[in-house]
Amino acid sequence: MNKSPHPAPRSEGPGSGPLSLRERAEHEGGAIDRTDQPATTSQPPPVEQQPLLDQQPRPDEDDGFVPSIAGTPAGIIERPANAPVVFAHPSERELARILDFYRIPWRYEPRSFVLRAKGDRVLEMFSPDFYLPEIDQYVELTTLRQRLVTKKNRKLRLLRELYPDVNIRLLYRRDYQELLAKYGFGPAELIGPEAEAFRSEAGAEQILSSQAEIAATVRRLGETITRDYADRPPVLVGVLKGVTFFLADLIREICLPVQVDFMAISALGTGGAVRIVKDLGLDIQDRHVLLVEDIVDTGMTLRYILGHLERRGPASLEVCTLLDKRARRLAPVPIRYVGFQLNDEFVVGYGLDFRQRYRNLPFLATLLPERYRPDHTA
Repeated sequence: MNKSPHPAPRSEGPGSGPLSLRERAEHEGGAIDRTDQPATTSQPPPVEQQPLLDQQPRPDEDDGFVPSIAGTPAGIIERPANAPVVFAHPSERELARILDFYRIPWRYEPRSFVLRAKGDRVLEMFSPDFYLPEIDQYVELTTLRQRLVTKKNRKLRLLRELYPDVNIRLLYRRDYQELLAKYGFGPAELIGPEAEAFRSEAGAEQILSSQAEIAATVRRLGETITRDYADRPPVLVGVLKGVTFFLADLIREICLPVQVDFMAISALGTGGAVRIVKDLGLDIQDRHVLLVEDIVDTGMTLRYILGHLERRGPASLEVCTLLDKRARRLAPVPIRYVGFQLNDEFVVGYGLDFRQRYRNLPFLATLLPERYRPDHTA
């Protein structure tokens, strides 16, 4: 007796109909046979858009029948609370040191995010290096050459797509080296005494802002501040030392009876966490305070100072900065007045220094990368 190409439909209860194509394929353990489907036109089927994740289906999506934990709450795996902190690279230890200096709480690899899975079987996951709970920010640090970080960038793309509420920032090799340079570490400190010694004097790779451009920008800021504080003369607060050039010029462009005071904070490497080494002499309670900065990059210094000033009870507290380097921001901070938006470049001149040099340059210039990076091609 000839057998039918397909077994008879099974009944699963009163009123149940024949199996669908997908159910039949599952029941038979084979591919879906479409020969019994109505004929279609000879036009080629529309090309389906490839998935964004790696532009290829993930293994857990091949058959469509096994739900994956990737991108779900079950795909976020917590690190045991009592797990010891063992840094995988010296650069992670240095970043932890900087965070400790600014009293920014951090956790090392507290969670792993499943990127690919088949059911609950994990095929690939990613554990960001640091989590900063106060600002809900993950930080992944890579000291590899930029051309070698493709794999890590791919993982970050997957993480951001699967877990869109996760805020993560990748610090590249150049970011890390510039962050250390900001605190006075040069190539000799980074890779040992065998590093090539600094040249006696460094040239400027590119002049970003001339004396005339700086003067015009300071004038614009002074006019705006004069207008905004017309009925409430402010107290201008500068943080020593880099701001002195900018603050001295800015004061002369503000046509109000302002008061000025200075404060200073400890430097990284002087022992302990960040602290105020020179506090304000003026009482700022119920006063309108304008904090003046030369540059804001990571935001960690500014975040600490604003917290200190807010505890003094000012009527208002705003920030004016000559340079705003948003590309390097780690801690979110409010800035009302900005002179120049800055790309991710290391800038010296007009009060800004590298290891106490170049403050007296009358213009703003980018420092040659070989001055502060062991490998300036990174």
